Amino acid sequence: MTCEPVTTAEPAWRSHGTERRSTRAVRVRVCVVLMAATVLAVLLVPPLVRLDQQAVDLSAKLLPPSWSHPFGTDDVGRDLLLRCVYGLRVSLLVGVAAALTATVIGTAVGATAGALGGWADRALMRVVDTFSSVPHLLMGIFIVAVFRPGVWPVIVSVALTHWLSTARIVRAEVLSLRARPYIDAAVSGGASRWRVTVRHLLPAVLPQAALAAVLMVPHAMWHESALSFLGLGLPTHLASLGNLIQAARGSLLAGQWWPTLFPGLFLIVPTLAVAGLAGAWRERINPRRRSELML
Repeated sequence: MTCEPVTTAEPAWRSHGTERRSTRAVRVRVCVVLMAATVLAVLLVPPLVRLDQQAVDLSAKLLPPSWSHPFGTDDVGRDLLLRCVYGLRVSLLVGVAAALTATVIGTAVGATAGALGGWADRALMRVVDTFSSVPHLLMGIFIVAVFRPGVWPVIVSVALTHWLSTARIVRAEVLSLRARPYIDAAVSGGASRWRVTVRHLLPAVLPQAALAAVLMVPHAMWHESALSFLGLGLPTHLASLGNLIQAARGSLLAGQWWPTLFPGLFLIVPTLAVAGLAGAWRERINPRRRSELML
């Protein structure tokens, strides 16, 4: 009678976790490539391509994609590749500025509410609930309508409608941190509430706030594009992705698809890249979530 060697099979949960990590690594690499392509296009295309993105050539209007015009031309003969790159620059500027402003406001409100507690917490949360009850786009339209069309009114509009989620996240983190033993030790040692907030609470919530800011950038870009598409955002002469899509509506109805497709792709690709990288970042800074995904 022969004894066969006993082989220990790899646990199913470990194999599944390895497969998930491998898939996640591939996803992160793809998102890094997409984000690098976006940044390189914004930084390198304008100085390398010596063409005026505002130059009008009516003899070349609505040309399909070709070697001379990889993205084709628009309804007045302007090169769509340059227009999309410049539009992406403007939309990224608006998105980053609005996301940073909204994050600062949301972090300040959330940290104050969580650190003070009591009536201050209740009052600030009622303000957040009040702003949340109004649709973002409707509030953004109202804010932009008060000012003349321009970059800064759009940034202010997007920032004032997107700080609410950050405030809730930061408040929840601060309330969780206040129950930690080292916070109790700092208070028992005579540290003031201000010192505890600045030295212990704020540094601990900064990773979550930074993650919220990164996720807010594509959201702000879409919000700006929606306002510009409605004619209430950036001036029509300024290339932005929303303006490009708005100007291409007539061409799409006439069968010319490229003036709408390529600005839309320039809006979708950075969104997917940021979402993928932010998801990996979330798994890294949240060990509980990361351990769940590995099972």
